[in-house]
Amino acid sequence: MGIFNKSKEEEKKPAVKETKPAVVKVEKKKDDKPTEIKTKPGVIKGTAKQGNKVLIKPLITEKATHLAVINKYVFAINPKMNKVEVKKAIRAVYKVDPIKINISNFSGKAVRYGKTSGKTKSWKKAIVTLKAGDKIEVYEGV
Repeated sequence: MGIFNKSKEEEKKPAVKETKPAVVKVEKKKDDKPTEIKTKPGVIKGTAKQGNKVLIKPLITEKATHLAVINKYVFAINPKMNKVEVKKAIRAVYKVDPIKINISNFSGKAVRYGKTSGKTKSWKKAIVTLKAGDKIEVYEGV
């Protein structure tokens, strides 16, 4: 099949350009000798590979706009996700490190359209708190 067949040139190319790791010196308390820790610049530890499946959409409401002034951003998230996965997704998608995450569960409500009755979906809302200098651009293109 043509989809799975790759040419030899494509296989030789590296998928991600490698950069030199930055060196950070940290002192130990026991030996009082500095040790070197190597990290890649621009890479945040603990990021989700598929952040778009965790974060469904940013909620743009009047209350969420007022919260954005104090570095709190509101997102509708996948009902199966927890705080750790939301934090990793925020790191991966927006390249910022959240301080705190609050999650609220909303159960589906009973609705009726004439004779037909049903129930709306259950969903989750996450309020993400960032550091004073960090910012998420939610209103791009508005």
